[in-house]
Amino acid sequence: MKIKKIPFFGFIAISSVFVACSSSSNDSASEDVIDSAVAEAKVRDVNAQNVFYSIPSPIETTSLLKAAGAKYDSKILNPIENVSNYSTVASKALNLGVYGSDLSFTSIYDQTQESMLYLRCTNKLASGLGISGAFDETTSSRIEANMQNRDSLLAIISDSYLNADAYLKENGQPGVSSLIVAGGWIEGLYIATQIAKKTKNTGIIARIGEQKSSLDNLISLLEAYKTYNESIPTLLIELNDLKKVFDAIPVTATETTASTNKEKGETVIGNGNTFNLTPEQLKQVSDKSSEIRNKIIK
Repeated sequence: MKIKKIPFFGFIAISSVFVACSSSSNDSASEDVIDSAVAEAKVRDVNAQNVFYSIPSPIETTSLLKAAGAKYDSKILNPIENVSNYSTVASKALNLGVYGSDLSFTSIYDQTQESMLYLRCTNKLASGLGISGAFDETTSSRIEANMQNRDSLLAIISDSYLNADAYLKENGQPGVSSLIVAGGWIEGLYIATQIAKKTKNTGIIARIGEQKSSLDNLISLLEAYKTYNESIPTLLIELNDLKKVFDAIPVTATETTASTNKEKGETVIGNGNTFNLTPEQLKQVSDKSSEIRNKIIK
């Protein structure tokens, strides 16, 4: 984040000597304040970036859902017709995250035609935010060419969002990036709760409980940039209400687990905690996440 140096204007004094001394000391004080602000901004951005990478991406969330046995259901996604409703920076950013989560969902379930439709939605919103380079025709061509290779397809989508994040930060818009992350996370939670309500799948319900720590991280990310966009404080109020529901969920400490996929050479480490959601708590999480999500996509 770049901070422009603002020239200091001192008060008019009676003595020219006093003016000279005052101007010199005040200029020095002004420079110290600016240097301090720059340092604080750098620390904040580094901390926020660390939080950013601790929040599950839409691809990770939807992959977990499929691994838990969730079935594909297009009815729970944000309708593509809604894309024309978003005109403000905040609504475009949040719904770029939402559609990104939906795009990941369709891609993981090999829904080629719907994936292309949701890709067009992300293209349109990204263009409206001035980050079309992350979702341009080249990206579309790469995705079309890799529709039969899920791993490559998901890697392209993930790279696109990381490129968008980098561009926004480099151009002094980290608040917009945080809104994209928030939109993707909320949509992922919404999809999970809708599937859990229908299937009662214990694995999916457990995954929902694990979002407790992710929500804390998301709130921290938005807090870091709450002065960048007037919509962030309002969203924080909603997320803190959701946090109250999650905070009431009991946590049972268990041994950390690790599983290895020899074919992919990947090792997944469990966090060693079990979140025991009651049916009522699941309903509360579902109702609140639906409320937040529906305000975003309207």
